[in-house]
Amino acid sequence: MTLIMSLLSRPKVEAPIEFGNAESFWVEYPSGLVDLSRSHHLSASGEPSPPPLASPQFELEVDGDRTLRIDPAKTAFVIVDMQNFFLHPDMRQHPTGLACVDPLLSAVPALRSRGVQILWVNWGLTEHELTTIPPSLKRGFSKGGRGGFGSELPNGWGRLLMRGAANSALYGPLQDEYVKGEKQGTDVWIHKNRMSGIWGYQTALDLYLEQHGITTLFFAGVNADQCVLGTIVDAYYRGYDVIAVRDGIATTSPEGGLENVLYNTGNAYGFITDSKRIASSV
Repeated sequence: MTLIMSLLSRPKVEAPIEFGNAESFWVEYPSGLVDLSRSHHLSASGEPSPPPLASPQFELEVDGDRTLRIDPAKTAFVIVDMQNFFLHPDMRQHPTGLACVDPLLSAVPALRSRGVQILWVNWGLTEHELTTIPPSLKRGFSKGGRGGFGSELPNGWGRLLMRGAANSALYGPLQDEYVKGEKQGTDVWIHKNRMSGIWGYQTALDLYLEQHGITTLFFAGVNADQCVLGTIVDAYYRGYDVIAVRDGIATTSPEGGLENVLYNTGNAYGFITDSKRIASSV
């Protein structure tokens, strides 16, 4: 563990306390349990112990000596940009991104078996969207003024991050995992057209979460300090619960990029766990 991550420490509460409002609330207990299920308000008497765990709720250990109580019916796993363009060796060298594949192949089935929805949130542009992308974003995805969104890539990879293009498909076994979940009715592919998947109201992700009553979000993907962080921060601003899956997040940025995301997620935006703790919660 790096020095910056060792600073993740929040004292336990001395008595049960409720955070939030009448409709959206957490209850935290001195034991370290944080109930995200929004199923029981803290009683006026301040019961020192939480109510019994009700099926299909489950509990999950997270950093900071805390345990989360989660309602899977209100929960989704948001996996950002694990696409060929960002991961495939023919596209770029991203060893830390590739190292996230096996943890995700463990975490996804585990959460799916709990009833958590799996949302694969990916770049996938339309012809119309190419005309609406702001200049800063277009410039960032071009090299020396050439290429960029919609440009034709060599070797049959298709147009850059366009819907249906080979470079926009999920990487290798993750594509197979998505297809498996889609057939089961648990996995959904959601297109995005900005760094953040929930950068504005009426985005595809925003609409899906609202329509399905989702309040708690697990996060994984690449790149940590770009598209993953953008989506995490926007979700946090909108009042969603944030749980980052440490070994499912990576970046190509210099040292400190990933650590900064994890530090701020654990200290401000929400909580941090990993694929091993997710798998053991099943």
